[in-house]
Amino acid sequence: MIVKYLLAALVAGLFSGALMTAAQEARVIPLILHAEEYEGGEAAPAPAGTEVQPTEAQPEATQEHSALGVGAVLSEIAGYLSPVSVAYAHSGEHGEDEGGIMFGMSRFSGTLLANLVAGAGFALLLAGFSLVTGNPITVANGALWGAAGWLAVHLLPAIGLPPELPGFPAADLAERQVWWLVTVALSAGGLYLLILKDGLGAKVAGIALIAAPHVYGAPQPTDLASNVPAVLGAEFAVAALATTLFFWIVLGLSLGFANEKIVKAA
Repeated sequence: MIVKYLLAALVAGLFSGALMTAAQEARVIPLILHAEEYEGGEAAPAPAGTEVQPTEAQPEATQEHSALGVGAVLSEIAGYLSPVSVAYAHSGEHGEDEGGIMFGMSRFSGTLLANLVAGAGFALLLAGFSLVTGNPITVANGALWGAAGWLAVHLLPAIGLPPELPGFPAADLAERQVWWLVTVALSAGGLYLLILKDGLGAKVAGIALIAAPHVYGAPQPTDLASNVPAVLGAEFAVAALATTLFFWIVLGLSLGFANEKIVKAA
């Protein structure tokens, strides 16, 4: 039964990843292509007194998350887990052929592969968490499970490190990846205590876990100069978070549907 459950989760994850690729092609990739037109130009200085804002992507850090891993391996993992796969949408770096950035793949193929890997991984994590806690995922609550996953992996980390376009200034990649991973783990734990555990102590502890990484603060760039328009960055952040919300809702519903089919067949 557990094997069937995990296989169903894998299928749901692949399905959700494929749909997210289509959503990104429609809403996110065009913004990245637009931002690439500004790269290489002279960056406009940040206005005096401007508050430091967390930023994410630079040419030397294309394989990374946007919100939403240390060293080369964690950099790869973070790229797969990102709300938008900038690593495979952003071409032309370090001498790659136009549109080919991962094993010679096209822009679309690389993005699709990254989303399939991320979808399968997130689905297995969600299914495993459901099994461990004894709270089954169904069609009725699938969207809520998906929303919780989106909060933990994307929205809450985005408070400190919002999705950013290529060309935006950013703090050290390793520091951002560590902060992101810690924030995801603490956010997931905090949501578990808030939603699934009873008692005032659990609720207070949950809030404390969620707030802790933001009290500590996300890594910030020292220079805010960028020639990419701020309005384009804001539009990208909204589009990236919207597509990941779509992904998680579809994932939760697909997993719930698959689980109910397994139960009926048993």
